[in-house]
Amino acid sequence: MRYEHSGSESNRQEQRLKDGGDDHLELTATLALKAYAIGVFPMAEQRDTDVVYWVDPRTRGIIPFDSFRASRSLRKAIRKSGLVIRTDSAFDAVIDACAESTQQKGREETWINEPIRELFRELFDLGHAHTVECWRDGRLVGGLYGLALGGAFFGESMFSRETDASKIALVHLVARLEYGGFTLLDAQFPNPHLAQFGATEISRARFRMLLDKALDRPAQWPNPYPAAAFDRFMEKIASRPSPA
Repeated sequence: MRYEHSGSESNRQEQRLKDGGDDHLELTATLALKAYAIGVFPMAEQRDTDVVYWVDPRTRGIIPFDSFRASRSLRKAIRKSGLVIRTDSAFDAVIDACAESTQQKGREETWINEPIRELFRELFDLGHAHTVECWRDGRLVGGLYGLALGGAFFGESMFSRETDASKIALVHLVARLEYGGFTLLDAQFPNPHLAQFGATEISRARFRMLLDKALDRPAQWPNPYPAAAFDRFMEKIASRPSPA
């Protein structure tokens, strides 16, 4: 899940498979779903380029459900936030917010270009792409989007316009995925932002094994999602060792 640029430029370059400008493959939903099913995903170097390349990282970041955790301060923020959480109600607004360049460290340049935006709009229309959105007084203040395939969810990007909004969206995402029967949450590139939630780094081979198992699992994106289920989820993670 690319909240910040993850890894060095040389590391990302080494993980490239094919440059879209060289192989002339049309970036379609069908092609993307086949790629995600084998652990490969599309990425652009910058927002203002039309080139898309395919990435197959040597190591992969995942967020295991059974060790997902949230700090005490974040759990308190969730209880007191007053945010309205919605899913799949404003896909275009979410991906546009994720694509925005900001002065925040790591977001001076973003990787979501127009071909990727169009691809995920198509995947959303097909029922594969989903959003978790944080709203306050009718304003979208944070959220994330990703791709569901079988029992796997591929986190793509998140954003915040308010303190902790993206973190709150992530907690709601994990709660929904667990409730819906998902078994794998792919975070793509591991980074310190996600490590606080229990994200871990695994090998490509290990990831593919987990992915194969997840793809065979029946899972359903839960919408609506019962408030009581979220309360039970929060009670469960509160009993786990908490980060600082």
